[in-house]
Amino acid sequence: MTRPEVRAEPRRRRFAPWVALTVLVGLLAFVAVLATRDPGSGVSADSPLLGEPAPLIEGSTVDGQPFSLADETGRWVIVNFFATWCVPCRQEHPELVAFTNRQAAEGGDAEVVSVVFDDQPDEVRAFFAEEGGDWPAVTDPDGRIALEYGVAGIPESYLVDPNGFVVSKIVGGITSDGLEQLLARARAGDQGGA
Repeated sequence: MTRPEVRAEPRRRRFAPWVALTVLVGLLAFVAVLATRDPGSGVSADSPLLGEPAPLIEGSTVDGQPFSLADETGRWVIVNFFATWCVPCRQEHPELVAFTNRQAAEGGDAEVVSVVFDDQPDEVRAFFAEEGGDWPAVTDPDGRIALEYGVAGIPESYLVDPNGFVVSKIVGGITSDGLEQLLARARAGDQGGA
């Protein structure tokens, strides 16, 4: 009478390694896609935040300075989630530097704020010192900011208008020219993609 139970246990044991292997291969493929994604391939994505007030970003930068997104009211803000261990993030960084340099040279009304995604402040400070960029990089030690923005992977960016509303979400790496075009469309009232 107990014979069927005895047979069921070995069957589970035979399939468990295959299930685990399948899940592992899927995860490795996902990581490989994220790690090798073209930094210029950022695309506009849907988000429940579009048209809504941007979630608060308040905290400290990797340099220990206080930061509040509310203080940026009146300016366009690119909120960029990144990490130094993320290859596409590293590849897009020179584009963000070029964008901020162009904005500064032309007296633009847009700026960048990075939110550190699962990375160490020391690593981020060293990365900025080596690669350039002087915009705020806000720490998110408990992941609260990323959670409130619904970040699923990095790099991921949001364009916040001067009134503090999210007008665009960009998944993947971004380019300086792509950001300028996105800004031009947003200023014109077309809140479409990157």
